Amino acid sequence: MSRSNPSRIAGRAAAAVLGIRDVSILGYPDGAVDQMDAATAIRAITWHIRRIRPDVVVTFGPEGAYGHPDHIAISQFATAAAVCASDSGYLDGSSGDRFPSHRVAKLHYMAWRNDKWEAYEAALRKLTSMVDGVARQATPWPDWAVTTEIDTSAYWPVVWKAVCCHQTQMSIYERLEWISEEQQKALWGSQEFYRAFSAVNGGRKLETDLFEGLR
Repeated sequence: MSRSNPSRIAGRAAAAVLGIRDVSILGYPDGAVDQMDAATAIRAITWHIRRIRPDVVVTFGPEGAYGHPDHIAISQFATAAAVCASDSGYLDGSSGDRFPSHRVAKLHYMAWRNDKWEAYEAALRKLTSMVDGVARQATPWPDWAVTTEIDTSAYWPVVWKAVCCHQTQMSIYERLEWISEEQQKALWGSQEFYRAFSAVNGGRKLETDLFEGLR
């Protein structure tokens, strides 16, 4: 893919709006991430984890939100990389700088409850797709499975600006500009996660911070 690829430009523009300074795009083809060689993808993500040395990694849940093959593949690759990054015997295959092993303290999956999906589909459309001749749709997480809920109500205007950077997707998302403030709050007022693993905390208490146990 060329450096002028529209999706790359949009991704970097959206990251700038969100205040994200370090963006690495692996260049895997949209719609075919699950066709990539798993070992190659895991090595690449492991290298970035060792380079950045994050405390927390966030990715899609194993269901890929609504069964999207790319999202499912990303979840699997990122989860495996979080494990491999801590293994000093694992070689990430990088040809440039090599970094020492790094243990991620927490791994979270995005986990929308049913009410969030209902708000999304009321504002936009029902998310369905055909994969291998089988219909897939949004898979809500049960309320009891959500371990972490972040209050993001103050940030939805910024999120909307970032979404607007993805011009190729605006035929779908342009309706978000006209929905009510109540609907905007239902969509962006909170973000839920499932704590897949943690080396620093646990239990049934609902987290309000992805870095809970680390601060």
